[in-house]
Amino acid sequence: MSDFDTLAQIVINGDFGGAKSQTQKMIDNGTDPIEIINQGLMAGMNVVGVRFKAGDMYVPEVMMSARAMSTGIELVKPLIAERDMPTAGKVLIGTVKGDLHDIGKKLVVMMMESAGFEIVDLGVDIDPATFVKAVREHSPQIIGMSALLTTTMLSMKDTIEALTEAGLRDSVKIIIGGAPITPGFAEQIGADGYAPDAAAATDLCRRLIG
Repeated sequence: MSDFDTLAQIVINGDFGGAKSQTQKMIDNGTDPIEIINQGLMAGMNVVGVRFKAGDMYVPEVMMSARAMSTGIELVKPLIAERDMPTAGKVLIGTVKGDLHDIGKKLVVMMMESAGFEIVDLGVDIDPATFVKAVREHSPQIIGMSALLTTTMLSMKDTIEALTEAGLRDSVKIIIGGAPITPGFAEQIGADGYAPDAAAATDLCRRLIG
């Protein structure tokens, strides 16, 4: 088994200590830092994403794997200029106004970061004006909106309308998710896509960015 395969397996196992020691060993051996990320850390997390989607891994295991991957990334980061950090794209994400639920969004953030996306997490209870301001500030390719309550779903529609009024709607793709959300609702409010879970959201972002 290569060092890359060993590191990937450590990430799949959610072994933080192992991720730290194996990453350090590879750094000491002169392994290219970008390859450590792509062929080791992210390769392991890609397997986790597939297993999670298939129902073979559960949220706590995914979070442990993501933490193991992050442990390795933190060691490698200082060796890489920011411009060289591999990125799959920039995603702005938040739970919409009136909704304070965070767990699902956090899992989406972890999965997307693991897939190489740069994430701007606005947090919870985010009103349309804050989304508009953040789009101007960060220039993301994708906006992700989350809602767990049926009473807050319409804030997604309000946010899309606010982005349209600000002349920003055509500059971003918009995806939505959360327990009460359906593909039909996404279509109805003019979103570009819907994802039922974190793994699906990550795949959807990959497709939208192309």
